[in-house]
Amino acid sequence: MKAIRIREPGGPEVLELVERDDPAAGAGEVLVRVRCAGINRADLLQRMGRYPAPADAPPDIPGLEFAGEIEAVGAGVTGWSVGDRAMGILGGGGYAESVAVPAGQLLPVPPKLSWTEAGAIPEVFLTAADALIERGRLRPGDTVLVHTAGGGVGTAALQLARASGAGAIIATASAAKLDRIREAGLPCDLAVDRRAGSFADAVAHHTDRAGADVILDTVGAPYWEANIASLATLGRLVIVGVMGGMKVEANLRTLMGKRATVVGTVLRARSKAEKAHLTEMFATRFLPGFTAPEADPSHLRPVVDRVFPLAEAAEAHRYVESNQSFGKVLLDTA
Repeated sequence: MKAIRIREPGGPEVLELVERDDPAAGAGEVLVRVRCAGINRADLLQRMGRYPAPADAPPDIPGLEFAGEIEAVGAGVTGWSVGDRAMGILGGGGYAESVAVPAGQLLPVPPKLSWTEAGAIPEVFLTAADALIERGRLRPGDTVLVHTAGGGVGTAALQLARASGAGAIIATASAAKLDRIREAGLPCDLAVDRRAGSFADAVAHHTDRAGADVILDTVGAPYWEANIASLATLGRLVIVGVMGGMKVEANLRTLMGKRATVVGTVLRARSKAEKAHLTEMFATRFLPGFTAPEADPSHLRPVVDRVFPLAEAAEAHRYVESNQSFGKVLLDTA
């Protein structure tokens, strides 16, 4: 099979197209012919040598999500057959024509979705669902603040917040991406330009100083103080990324006074059992939203920016690094 290998830590130029032996489906796994693979920030970090793959994933082939057809079913697997359309998450190895995947990490591709649309779902929607529902304990009527709302996780989180009955949805992003959020018709009650001053002031004004019940943050250190200021009493700050930095100085008295919760979370390093639990929760609660009518609040749709051929993975990484993308960037492996 063809795959993209990280030759050595470095820039996009270290990604190269190589031939590798086809994987085999072990017990509890299925073999999938990949049609489309998503690109995530974790892939960029792995390429730079800053985010090693977990022990059960190829050390030099990035890729955390895929969509494709099942080619073989391993021993002990039930509910899946050769030819089924499936999508799912991986610890790595998705930038390839074939992958072996634990069956518990698979989702059926909703009817009428293209391979491109399916490839844009697993990692970002599962990450957003985990952050908002499992970690953020989002309840109907809650005010939700989503940072970097024009990215893959952000565009998914806006939709999942609406599908979960959020009372108000606040988004931060660049002015250009906020425009695209509006043009795409994504749910957003207040759009805050991240370059136009403190988002904490905008949140306070919009909520009559009550604050946000759930904050999904992918930025980290630069947003820490404003995030804490923006939290409602009993609010939950969920940190899923640290693109801006990892170290902060915390005023614990403020957290104590608000009786707030701060939780960090990652998806890639979890056990197979944890990933299977999250996949099952998402399948039960949210997967039907991809076939719901557009007027239905539960309606969900993947947001795709660009698709590159597998051989152009380096160019795709450059594009993601430019921060111009809106929603998902994908690789076509067909």
